[in-house]
Amino acid sequence: MTTQSIHSLQIGMHWFPERAGGLDRMYYSLVGALPGAGVHVRGVVAGSPKVEQDSGGAIHGFGSASRALPLRLMSARQALRREIRRHRPDVISSHFALYTFPGLDVTRGIPQVSHFQGPWADESFVEGAATLSQRIKHHLEQSVYERSSRLIVLSRAFGDILTKRYAISPERVRVVPGCVDTAQFDPPCTPAEARLRLQLPQGRPIVLAVRRLVRRMGLEDLIDAVKQLKPRHPDVLLLIAGRGRLEAELQQRINDAGLADNVKLLGFVPDAHLPSLYRAATLSVVPTVALEGFGLITVESLSAGTPVLVTPVGGLPEAVAGLSQDLVLPATGADAVADGVDSALSGRLKLPDAQACRDYARNHFDNAVVAKRVAEVYAEAIAAANRGVQ
Repeated sequence: MTTQSIHSLQIGMHWFPERAGGLDRMYYSLVGALPGAGVHVRGVVAGSPKVEQDSGGAIHGFGSASRALPLRLMSARQALRREIRRHRPDVISSHFALYTFPGLDVTRGIPQVSHFQGPWADESFVEGAATLSQRIKHHLEQSVYERSSRLIVLSRAFGDILTKRYAISPERVRVVPGCVDTAQFDPPCTPAEARLRLQLPQGRPIVLAVRRLVRRMGLEDLIDAVKQLKPRHPDVLLLIAGRGRLEAELQQRINDAGLADNVKLLGFVPDAHLPSLYRAATLSVVPTVALEGFGLITVESLSAGTPVLVTPVGGLPEAVAGLSQDLVLPATGADAVADGVDSALSGRLKLPDAQACRDYARNHFDNAVVAKRVAEVYAEAIAAANRGVQ
């Protein structure tokens, strides 16, 4: 806990109530929790004028995320200049390199901390971006990270990416996991009541995956795993919540495999219904095949008392290993996912109970817990700047 108030300027991507995404949810959660850890918050994001009203004047939207990129970058720079002239912060907190980059000259001389939530350039490339686009994004990220005296990563796995892909000194990297309002994901209902509320079947084992429908999430493997599971668990029901450009392809895969009764694409699930959906599930699965720094959905599921199986990718094992190593699958791919889910549903794999899941999430990943650790990193960056070192 910091001993005195720190004034921070938080540069985000979008405002979560306007745009749903893991980065945006964590930004939204953190800026709400930081004041309780002694950090005064102001910030800028790509968003509408409603952002200022929704945040009590703390966060300002500098324009729609749908505008042309040059206009957004210019607006981001203007917003940063305006906020710094209004009140020079003690620390710049960058959550998204794209909107931090155009203001690097404006923020010069102010200690900067970057929240590294994933290699943006590499993620874009995996999801189909052109090589030139990847190189430009990497250069942009590199410029922002080199300016930062401290960098917060969600896991040791992403710390390794920072040091290897971006040549950042390990001495500047601090591991702080993602945060969740654990109380929000602990609804006052039983699994049976949650299923009744959501009109889900009572007697069937429900496997849940909350993911963007993009290539690196491993959803193809998850669907293929259900095909293997069906002979042993004919009533298994996989629910996939999320949107993305693979929707039509995944639906075709479901149809071709004859799984229309066993796999359902739910599309976008409103935030208000998500806790009940987690509570209704028998277990969650995160089948990611590449570039997963933390997996916020693991903590959301655990907060609801629902155990979660994860692939051994990136920071996923770190998120659950403190609860049970058995929650980490031995490999990616349909075979490993199918074997893991089969073991869980048949009882061969002992899953932690609901209370153990909730306690673990609350003690390690609740907003208030993580905000204190973030505040300590901000204080460290400020102290280093005062000593004239990075």
